[in-house]
Amino acid sequence: MHGIHTVFPRLTGWLRERFARWAQTRHPPGAQTVLAHRNVYILPTPAGWFFGLTLLVLLVASINYQLNLGYLLTFLLAGSALASLQITHNNLRGLELAAHMPDNAHLHVGHPGALRLQLSSPGRQRWGVQLAADQQGWHAIDLGGDAMTRFTLPWTPARRGIQAWPMLTIESRYPLGLWRAWSLWRPTGSLCVYPAPESPAPPVPAPKPAPASAQTPARPMAGDELDELRPYRRGDPLNHVVWKRGATEDLIVRAAIPSATQLENWLEWADLPAALTVEARLSRLCAWVLTASLAPHPYGLRLPGCIIPPANGAAHTRRCLCALAGFAVVKAC
Repeated sequence: MHGIHTVFPRLTGWLRERFARWAQTRHPPGAQTVLAHRNVYILPTPAGWFFGLTLLVLLVASINYQLNLGYLLTFLLAGSALASLQITHNNLRGLELAAHMPDNAHLHVGHPGALRLQLSSPGRQRWGVQLAADQQGWHAIDLGGDAMTRFTLPWTPARRGIQAWPMLTIESRYPLGLWRAWSLWRPTGSLCVYPAPESPAPPVPAPKPAPASAQTPARPMAGDELDELRPYRRGDPLNHVVWKRGATEDLIVRAAIPSATQLENWLEWADLPAALTVEARLSRLCAWVLTASLAPHPYGLRLPGCIIPPANGAAHTRRCLCALAGFAVVKAC
């Protein structure tokens, strides 16, 4: 008995995987798809199977007892079920589904994230349409005729790294719940799933002065601003002398204003404790990157085989996080 309980789930999982691969071949690759008769599938729900069994019992009883009203009730219910079959299938057929890359969204392994999608309903209204990514967090939508809606679909990634979109499932059981029409689609493109940030994480290393070669050059001398002028001293360069004033008063020179010391922060793999695992180090660096992105000082990232110079901004943050996400696979920027 124990063997049956272990073999049956494996068999059903294998069948689902084979069906999903076969269904994917019926969808054109791209960032959007149109649900048509060849990629929308329909089968009875558990309630539908029970309803069919009830109709069979009614039919047998009507035949056995020659009940004309039994025949009428049986065929009336069967006709309603067949009509709902067509309605359920048409509720999905013709829908247009598009995926948008989550440029501004941070997807972290093990943390709830969101995928941005767009659903269009040309021609007619749709009711009770449900969508899910990898069977996680169903999202229900009702659409009017020729309507378009944008929404986010919850998804919790199970692993980090550069990976394909999850399998999207769109289904409907409208109107009677006797039939389940569904379709499977995996958008093209890839998602960058970052490591889970450590919480709570140790403080970010303090910023340090940038090397002299990286300091901001002195501000150009503006000319006649009083706060930049001083009396001439022996040894001052002649090209700093303000000759226009030298004709009427003592010689005056322009004084260069020294630039402020530039601070920068380096987040380094080598500075982490050796006792930490690879994933623990990536989680700490991820937390540090997110914290450093809120500070005014530039920050850089040093990984084995990958050095990202100090900078600021959302694009720099994404670059650092993607380097952490793909560290185990690609160790070069």
